[in-house]
Amino acid sequence: MAVQAQRKDSFVNVSVEQLAPCKVLMKIEVDAAIVDKAFEQATADYQRQAKMTGFRPGKAPAYLVTRTFGREIEQEVKRRLVSDGFRDAVKDKGLRVLGQPDIEEIQFGRGQSFQFAATLETEPTFETPDYKGIPVEVETRSVTSEDVDRAITAVREQRGNFLDVQRAVGAGDFVVVNYQGSCEGKPITEHSPTARGLTEQKNFWLKVETEHFIPGFTDQLIGASAGDKRTVQVTFPPEFVVPALVGKAGVYEVEVLQVKERRLPELDEEFAKQFGVESLEALREGVKSDLDNELKHKRVTAIRNQLVKALLDRVQCELPESVVQHETRNVIRDIVSQNQRRGVTKEAIQEHKDEIFSAANTSAKDRVKAALILNRIAEKEGIKVQDQEILQRIAMIAQQRKERPEKVLREMQQNGQINALAEQILTGKVLDYLQLQALISEVPARPEGAPAA
Repeated sequence: MAVQAQRKDSFVNVSVEQLAPCKVLMKIEVDAAIVDKAFEQATADYQRQAKMTGFRPGKAPAYLVTRTFGREIEQEVKRRLVSDGFRDAVKDKGLRVLGQPDIEEIQFGRGQSFQFAATLETEPTFETPDYKGIPVEVETRSVTSEDVDRAITAVREQRGNFLDVQRAVGAGDFVVVNYQGSCEGKPITEHSPTARGLTEQKNFWLKVETEHFIPGFTDQLIGASAGDKRTVQVTFPPEFVVPALVGKAGVYEVEVLQVKERRLPELDEEFAKQFGVESLEALREGVKSDLDNELKHKRVTAIRNQLVKALLDRVQCELPESVVQHETRNVIRDIVSQNQRRGVTKEAIQEHKDEIFSAANTSAKDRVKAALILNRIAEKEGIKVQDQEILQRIAMIAQQRKERPEKVLREMQQNGQINALAEQILTGKVLDYLQLQALISEVPARPEGAPAA
């Protein structure tokens, strides 16, 4: 049963002890008179609503209600006093609280003051950086006919057929092989226990292309035919997926089982109709539109990444430990999920857990810091999220899932995801604002694959 809110000031004394840069211990004492008044009000609330044998609703005497519902009344009083006392103390001390506080009861009872302690994390102290007129560079790019050709070719390759051919292996072919690999005279698993796939494979498909698999591996199969055996020697390149092998020499005994050639479907009207259009020209227009949208998305992403990086560089502050830990766990979960979708084994992920944690922790710190800065900018500019915007976003999610908006809303409320959704919307609105204020310069596009300056 809810107790009605009362009173503006709900504490007599409050002290704050700084435990860490973003962590404080706040001790709050609520006056005994306020405690007693809260008991009276809670008892009255229960008295009005209690159903007790022999009495009409609301007519049971207070002493009987107290005797019957004493424990519930105490819990309700305590809940209200903690809620109101904590809220008012935080406001009085001007603290910016993150997450939920850890509450410890010190003293509680009728006729005495209520004392409790709250351990909480707070936002770090920092000056809001200059955020208007941030210089940003974007590459001047447009979709060319060659881009459209490459995209259509990629689709044709996805729908191609693989045919066995009775000839020697050539560049661009596909081969099915058995292989066994060693490094420095030992099985590769002795260098990296989880690299079983690099040590031995049966019926393994390879594309005969220099950079495929291990650079230079498939080049040494050119000229071989089905049934032939080859000894392939490689050097594991820098930034190889298995760090323990980087720079070392590998030797593979390879048996070619099959040579295959990929046959692409004809580029004709029938091919275009598979995509819901009547002509090749309409297909090309659709592909170009998709590539244009992708280019616009990349442009916006590039601008926003530069804006966030500039803000991060302009603020130096401590970060709340538990918030960073929570975000680190989220990033690790994302990294593991992405690697599993790519087919990386659990063993390989476990082997690189230290590197994964380090990368996740760095990313988490940037995310937390960026969120703090963007929220501070939102406050200064009066940027807020309206309920209607949340409902609109939920409607979009529901449409993507092909579910009813009411169902999605209910699930998000039950899972506590509404606040996270509101935070996403707020972040997008702040970045939209910053982009409008940015000084954007167009620069010539770098060649594909060239590193950023």
